[in-house]
Amino acid sequence: MVPDQMKTPTPLDVLVIAPHPDDAELGMAGAILKFKAEGKKVGILDLTSGEPTPHGSLEKRAAETAAATEILGVDWRDNLGLPNRSLEATLAAREKLASVIRLLRPNWLFAPYWDDAHPDHIAATQLVDAARFWSKLSKTDMPGEPFHPQRIYNYYCVHLKMAPQPAFVLDISEYWEQKLASIGCYHSQFIEGRPTEYPTFLDKLHDEASYWGKVIGTRYGEPFTSREPIGMTSMSTLV
Repeated sequence: MVPDQMKTPTPLDVLVIAPHPDDAELGMAGAILKFKAEGKKVGILDLTSGEPTPHGSLEKRAAETAAATEILGVDWRDNLGLPNRSLEATLAAREKLASVIRLLRPNWLFAPYWDDAHPDHIAATQLVDAARFWSKLSKTDMPGEPFHPQRIYNYYCVHLKMAPQPAFVLDISEYWEQKLASIGCYHSQFIEGRPTEYPTFLDKLHDEASYWGKVIGTRYGEPFTSREPIGMTSMSTLV
């Protein structure tokens, strides 16, 4: 069953599902900020606490997540409480996530890219795919009414040294500084114990965002993909 704090439905347009606190910020904070500016209802569901890590603690990570959430201004955020470092797409985890989807009823789901060196990220994407299907089931004791999100999109937050081939790149130039500020909230993950000489972790993030901006002719960008075809009613918003 889902945690008690999740049982009050908060209908959303977008639900970003992250293996760990900070993955949503790393992969698509710019998109989240842009969605909010467009008036969309946006939520983030972290699947695990992200702990243990070398410089973190449950208390630190909770405070960092709260600070980043305030910068993003999302309408809802919670944690599913699944185990860090041993995340699996089990039937029990699938039911918990499908129950949240049925309660929040988001049109769009965002999950990590499916190819990754981190097993938690791979499991998270498998879990999202399966839970999306389960969320529409009838004759079940899961809470809420059957619901099937229209789309799953995948953001890149990977540990592989790979060259992504995205389906589209979103212009986040207007929101880059806020994205960087939200990531900077996770001091225990991206600042403590990391090299201070150039290029730092944050320098590399800047370079990546600049590269994706260059690809589409803007200052900064975020890449996304999808296993499903992406439909369009107009070409007028292409950059």
